[in-house]
Amino acid sequence: MPKTMVIVNPNAGKGYGATIIPTIERCLRRSGLAFDLVQTRGIGDAIEVASLASTQGYDTIVAVGGDGTTHEVINGMMAQVNGHPTGTLACIPAGSGNDFAVMNGTPTDIHEACEVIANGHTQVVDLGLLTIDGSLQRYFDNSVGIGFDGMVVIETRKIKHLRGVLLYLPAVLRTIFVSMKIPRVELVLDGEVQELDALMLTICNGPREGGSFHLAPDALFDDGKLDVVIARAVSRFEMLRMVPRFMRGTHLNHPAVSTSKARKVEIRSKDPLHLHVDGEILIDHAHQIEIEVVPRALRMLTRF
Repeated sequence: MPKTMVIVNPNAGKGYGATIIPTIERCLRRSGLAFDLVQTRGIGDAIEVASLASTQGYDTIVAVGGDGTTHEVINGMMAQVNGHPTGTLACIPAGSGNDFAVMNGTPTDIHEACEVIANGHTQVVDLGLLTIDGSLQRYFDNSVGIGFDGMVVIETRKIKHLRGVLLYLPAVLRTIFVSMKIPRVELVLDGEVQELDALMLTICNGPREGGSFHLAPDALFDDGKLDVVIARAVSRFEMLRMVPRFMRGTHLNHPAVSTSKARKVEIRSKDPLHLHVDGEILIDHAHQIEIEVVPRALRMLTRF
């Protein structure tokens, strides 16, 4: 009988992940699935659990948490890859954003998400591979944000007791008026070089991040390319005016914004580059970032 490993981040969604464990267990048992459930204990734990599960014959690995939990589970699964998708990912959203899961057809309702797992319909999606300063390497499923949105994620870590949009909006305001410093960067897209003062560079596998910000509305998870959203330096007042447009996905006709599609992206700067990877902060800052698409790298369960 196929085996399923459920990896729960109990701290996801400010503790929401822990509260839904009994519901998940009831739903999966009702569906007749054979599963084991493990709770993570800290940062990086889901990578180790998913990697071990991949070697122990678990056919499906379920990430219960937000985008950070899914990011770790995917990196654990990809640690065992040998050129083909290893195992199948499923998600039960329990975090602040849940962008990758929701944009790929995972319901936010726990019962419906468990039904998706039981039904077994799969799709294959692309991933990105990130190398920071020539040493730290990670896969990412949704986006890498450099500059403004990297600083926003840093600011969210300072805010307690809020989730979703209520978490991100105060972080955006603090970034605009307190912490934002605009770096001078060299950007290389598939070998073509440009220099700019970059308010924000976001490399997207999917269309949405932060729960409500539709940065790359045309991005597809299975087109073999990454969407690069480039926002050049503007005044703080203009930054504030642009925020609703980024939420609605209407920023693409702003004169400071441009987009490109690329298979490989390189970003270099003497200034500190603050970045998030799938909503997680891996390091304080970087100076050289290399990103490439990994086509059809991951099989996942979806209702689509």
